[in-house]
Amino acid sequence: MTFISELEPTNLWRHFDQILTIPRGSKEEAQIRAFIVSVAENSGLNYTIDDAGNLVVRKPASAGLEGCPITILQSHLDMVNEKNSDVVHDFSKDPIQPQKDNSHVKASGTTLGSDNGIGVAAMLAIMEATDLTHGPLELLFTIDEETGLTGASNLDPGMLEGRRLINLDSEDTGTLCVGCAGGADSLLTLPIETESAPDGGSAVALRLHGLKGGHSGIDIHLQRGNAIQLLARSLFGAAQKVPFRISQIEGGNMHNAIPREAIATIVTADPETLMATLETEISAIEEEYRPAEPGMTSEVGATDLPTSVLTETAGNRVLELLVGLPHGVMAMSYDIPGLVETSTNLATLQAGDSAYQILLSNRSSVGSALTALRQKIRATAELAGASVEEGDGYPGWKPDLESNVLQVTQAVHQRELGVEPKVEAVHAGLECGLIGEMVAGMDMISMGPQIDFPHSPDERVDIASVGDFYKLLTATLAELC
Repeated sequence: MTFISELEPTNLWRHFDQILTIPRGSKEEAQIRAFIVSVAENSGLNYTIDDAGNLVVRKPASAGLEGCPITILQSHLDMVNEKNSDVVHDFSKDPIQPQKDNSHVKASGTTLGSDNGIGVAAMLAIMEATDLTHGPLELLFTIDEETGLTGASNLDPGMLEGRRLINLDSEDTGTLCVGCAGGADSLLTLPIETESAPDGGSAVALRLHGLKGGHSGIDIHLQRGNAIQLLARSLFGAAQKVPFRISQIEGGNMHNAIPREAIATIVTADPETLMATLETEISAIEEEYRPAEPGMTSEVGATDLPTSVLTETAGNRVLELLVGLPHGVMAMSYDIPGLVETSTNLATLQAGDSAYQILLSNRSSVGSALTALRQKIRATAELAGASVEEGDGYPGWKPDLESNVLQVTQAVHQRELGVEPKVEAVHAGLECGLIGEMVAGMDMISMGPQIDFPHSPDERVDIASVGDFYKLLTATLAELC
């Protein structure tokens, strides 16, 4: 047990403390699901697991409220496994190491998993509680949200009888979410040709790191640097002045995280001039991005000579494609001031023996705009000779400002927390879009505590906001009856 268990409300934080010790990367949710099943069984509650691995636990109503309509609470089990490159941590077995940072909890060089671990902990606390007032509950725990919402996509809707749902995956205290963007990835495969490293050449290693990264939906408007694209930009600029050959470029880890680090190994006949040129290129980039990326750091130095390099043509194609692909906000909403409508995240670059793969995560609240963005990416990729795979993606969630659940929660928020909540849509994918499309007539909102910098090792959760979140949630369950 850590200091986490001593925070208030203790019934929620105690469960989160336990969750921190359980591996739960995307597609690796078996252990956390088994833990939730054990809590359900110890509480005498029935549960169902569908073929995809989603779990529903059913809790009867408080005495006298058996006739109240069922309310569904929903969180996802998985977390984004991201760490700083100098941190030794095996997400498959090592517990997350929490630390207190003034009024926040964060992890030691890794993601914390408060997204969506706080929501899961709140549901576990409600499962065990004997002093709450509520109607019948269905507690839905979905899998694999972070790599494409595949758990919700394959949910067996027959497990759910309720037609009102509170999603616990929002990250702004004082805000009730009533809509989200849809999204779909684009996977580019660029064939490459290699040859032996040239005789007499010297190898130079370039590393760009220390960027903030963050959630590719929620944080995309902050104009943070994309390590992959900035590294490619520095190489492209240097290539106009000093000849070199690329051996390897890689960067990024997750489709829904802005890349924080990227590396390259290149071979040249004039290493001193090349290193000086790269440092000049990167210095200009660091100065340009300093307000958004004060921690950006680069390292340029000699390294061991690789056995092979890309051909000159292949190397040029890689750089031209990386520099030419879009990244960031493509359009702002006409309807909701301040809301990003359309964006893309150049998320990962992986080097293989015969091809490079580039993954872009695309989002929009307007279907036609999402289609147009993917067409732009396809056209750019095909000009470079790359092939493109496009998945089906996931739907957006259209706001319903007449929602009964919304109106009840707004009133409870005002009464319990003393302030009227904001009502907003978010530029991120929430499972509400899929569940609402799958189950007709579902009345939905989303809420959560204050979580900053999700999907990055800077992730932190505001301690006081967790108490407000749990108070709002439990009071809303009572008011809905």
